[in-house]
Amino acid sequence: MLNFMAKRLFVAALVAFTVSVIAFSLLRLSGDLATMIAGEDASATDIELIREQYGLNKAYYLQYLDWLGAGIQGDLGESMFYPEEVTSLIKDRLPNTLTLAGLGVLFAMGLAIPMGVIAALRPDSWIDRLALTIAVFGQALPGFWFALMLMFVFGLFLRWLPISGNETLAHFILPAISLGYYSTPAVMRLTRTGMLEVLNSDYIRTAHAKGLPTFIILFKHALRNAIIPVVALSSVQFGNMLGGSVVTETVFQIQGIGHLAWESISRNDFPVVQAVLLLVACFYIILVLLGDLVNAWLDPRLRVT
Repeated sequence: MLNFMAKRLFVAALVAFTVSVIAFSLLRLSGDLATMIAGEDASATDIELIREQYGLNKAYYLQYLDWLGAGIQGDLGESMFYPEEVTSLIKDRLPNTLTLAGLGVLFAMGLAIPMGVIAALRPDSWIDRLALTIAVFGQALPGFWFALMLMFVFGLFLRWLPISGNETLAHFILPAISLGYYSTPAVMRLTRTGMLEVLNSDYIRTAHAKGLPTFIILFKHALRNAIIPVVALSSVQFGNMLGGSVVTETVFQIQGIGHLAWESISRNDFPVVQAVLLLVACFYIILVLLGDLVNAWLDPRLRVT
């Protein structure tokens, strides 16, 4: 297990380094940052002053090393729009995004896994078709349209839930449903496929022949093996929710890092954009790493790869 963990940690560190290079380079490939910051009407003198102020007159690799060294120490620079440090901005807004993504994953898993199990137990039945229909709608509906429909029905028409803000947990219910429903189809189909494969295996038939209770066979033997790919997918979906929360947070006016990224892009606040991009990518890498470790714990055969 330790050897497996060491290999995965090395790969994760390598990917994190590659992502940091990409995050640093993307904004600089979009044009001259000094000109973008100063504005199109700025004089050459003003542009040169800004280039010197932000170290943009240095070679690219020196800029990257300075940025990476400061980032490792927790210094991600200062926002060009907000009068505070980027680290402080992210600390204030990250809890809202983590809450939204966490509730979204719980909703997706709570809906998709039971549907996948039931559909596998009754293949080609009306329950199976209903589950597949829900899955198809989940992938077909645009996220922003579904969010607006939730706001109209449950916020404006029924007045059950608030439709904007992040003051209480109730404010996160509709956004979490909107964000989590998009991940439901993939998890449901993977659970259904895994359960169908496991339920037709020899050891499940042997367990039935020994007279084990159906509940024990289903949850202790079948679901444990069928859930392995779902764990990996869930970690990826959680990362997708962190990175894909921009639309949801903007629609519901949640002050998270997704909404912060949207504001920063529209204002050319490149230190914030750079930091958010790197942060989301690192979260994604960590979640995939944790998913691999959990899978290796569930299935010892994966540790030899």
